[in-house]
Amino acid sequence: MEHALSSLSVYGSLRADGESFGEDPKRDAIMTSNVGPGGGAGGTILLFVHSVTFGSSSTISTMGGHGSPYGGGGGGGGRVHFHWANIPTGDEYVPIAIANGSLQTGGGLGRGQGYAGDDGTATGKACPEGLYGIFCEECPIGTFKNVSGSDQALCYSCPSSELPSRALYVTVRGGVTERPCPYRCVSDRYHMPNCYTTFEELVYTFGGPWLFGLILLGLLVLLTLVLSVARMKYVAGEELPTLVPAQRGSRIDNSFPFLESLNEVLETNRTEESRNHVHRMFFMGANTFSEPWNLTHSPPKQVIEIVYEDAFNRFVDEINGLAAYQWWQGSVYSILCVLAYPLAWSWLQQCRKRKLQQLRDFVRSEYDHACLRSCRSRALYEGLKVGATSDLMLAYLDFFLGGDEKRPDLPPSLHQRSPMALVFGGDGSYMAPFSLHNDNILTSLMSQAVPPTIWYRLVAGLNAQLRLVQCGRLKFTFCRVVSWIETHANPTLSAYGIHVDLAWFQPTTSGYWQFGLLVYATVNENPLQAIDEEVVLTEQQPCSALVGRNRSDRRQYLKLTEPLMPRKVFGGGILNSSSLQTLKLRKAVCSFPFLIFNIRPIGHQDLVGLLISMLLLGDISVVLLTLLQMYSISLLDFLLVLLILPLGILFPFPAGISALFSHGPRRSAGLSRVYALWNITSLINVVVALVCGFVHYITRSRENHRNFQSWNFSMDESEWWILPCGLLVCKIVQARLIDCHIANQEIQDYSLYSNDPGVFWQA
Repeated sequence: MEHALSSLSVYGSLRADGESFGEDPKRDAIMTSNVGPGGGAGGTILLFVHSVTFGSSSTISTMGGHGSPYGGGGGGGGRVHFHWANIPTGDEYVPIAIANGSLQTGGGLGRGQGYAGDDGTATGKACPEGLYGIFCEECPIGTFKNVSGSDQALCYSCPSSELPSRALYVTVRGGVTERPCPYRCVSDRYHMPNCYTTFEELVYTFGGPWLFGLILLGLLVLLTLVLSVARMKYVAGEELPTLVPAQRGSRIDNSFPFLESLNEVLETNRTEESRNHVHRMFFMGANTFSEPWNLTHSPPKQVIEIVYEDAFNRFVDEINGLAAYQWWQGSVYSILCVLAYPLAWSWLQQCRKRKLQQLRDFVRSEYDHACLRSCRSRALYEGLKVGATSDLMLAYLDFFLGGDEKRPDLPPSLHQRSPMALVFGGDGSYMAPFSLHNDNILTSLMSQAVPPTIWYRLVAGLNAQLRLVQCGRLKFTFCRVVSWIETHANPTLSAYGIHVDLAWFQPTTSGYWQFGLLVYATVNENPLQAIDEEVVLTEQQPCSALVGRNRSDRRQYLKLTEPLMPRKVFGGGILNSSSLQTLKLRKAVCSFPFLIFNIRPIGHQDLVGLLISMLLLGDISVVLLTLLQMYSISLLDFLLVLLILPLGILFPFPAGISALFSHGPRRSAGLSRVYALWNITSLINVVVALVCGFVHYITRSRENHRNFQSWNFSMDESEWWILPCGLLVCKIVQARLIDCHIANQEIQDYSLYSNDPGVFWQA
């Protein structure tokens, strides 16, 4: 209507009730019949308004009147109608009525034999879509109304099939007018419209878990082939290690990466190289921040005639001071060990390399060589030379004659140096296996008794055996080396008057042991004169694991050579089956000894490389999916997995690519070891992912949420463990394949591990 009230406020009563019997005394007095009159009918209240407000105690009433006590019936209820001038809808909707009072349209009560009156009606103008009732209120949540009318039955329930399992219906201003009914996800980590996590959105974008898995597998195979082709193109063919074993009858072995090529050794004038060499003095310590290199102050008896003892002691003090590390270098190493051990290892190697260069520069150009008796050596800054093994754990100081000593007994011959100690480099760990360092000086010196090809083959075979020694199992794994020396090395060397034994040398005060070979002559001289006066003869009990020779030949060989073998050296001793069991070693801390360790080569290098490429790509794919899953759970879980250890879960991929695309077998093996370290270190991140997923699963299971559909694919509900466990298995398999790859790179002549000495020496 044009003149409707803009608003109506009722705080009292608005009545159009019918009259009840007894309210008019005059009419009651003239009643003579037993049948009394009934109550009056309620009236009509018609309101033309825009909005109404009923107070809490207000009343609008059109009730019927009560009948007389003599059988009068009750009056019928009246009518209340709200004719709304304007009903806002949609986003403009505001409530048009605030009804806190009461609305009464009931019929009056009958008395005696009279009946109660019928109830009246309370109606309103027909409500538009989304609204219902007298006051045109919004349809209840979970319902919609797409027709005009005021009946609540017109608000239909929303189909449950249209509601995702992780969603709840929400209210809409002006009511819901069409399907589908609006809803929201139960948590912010789920995304509309299907209330999937970020990871599930990715999976279902490609057709669901099974189809997504097949697509991912096909993509990994394709990328693996592309990566293999790119690797073959990048790495030069001549630099790829060959799988063809050395021909029989050839004395030259070009397959061992730790040694120089025999061709280079043969081209060197060994006589000229060893002519002035007097003695090699080994540093003690492992060149670590807690065990720096150091020299003993007393000069060895081999050089006592060519040095001044006091000046030599001052030189040792300067060397030891220079070899020590600064406190902050060790602090950085300790911090990196906690954050990421591969970075700590790289830092240690860089410090070792700089320390070796400092020592070399000091001896070569800064030190005045005042400890040497030779005037020529002091003038030319010659006579001393610092060297080290490739792992930078063992350093040595070589003494040379200056040329003006005029001593016919210098330099000493190989037999005069007997017994001669050759200390192993490395410490038996995965990153630094034991190895015998062989250079031109040592080869030239040994060539005085042993042909260079024999010595080179011996060192190659010994280093192959030393690769398998593990720092946590020295007693057991060294027994194999002792057996190999007795069955492969000494029977051949005895023909040249040389014998070698595995030995230990004086440990440092902190318990660091050095191991090596003790070389001494057995013929052409009185063996008792060739042995140091502090050497004591004892009986030898070889390891019970000797293989490759029959027992009668071995007993005959031991019987002939036993009287010539020194068994204990001052400051050290010979290692055999008995002494190995009584050897007291400090407990070594080995990183994941059951997951990464050096093994024998298995061949099939191309296949191993292909499998590593596939697992490497699969690893980074599962890592990214796991991080996406953790992000879907919570940002905190994502950061925990990513930063404990910092970015450790991502670094194996670039480390693996660097190892696969490296030039040369030696460099490839070194980078592969770093790759193995990153791969094993990332297991900590995987464990963190498992813990975060388990805690989230337990927390969610204790909450009183609605029961989601059991068939629904949810990687962060009951199947949260699939990705972390898959990543764990992938990394363990990678660790084993990396060990195979390293073994194939470092050992390409498989005859080095032959149990038959004849096959070993003829290869």
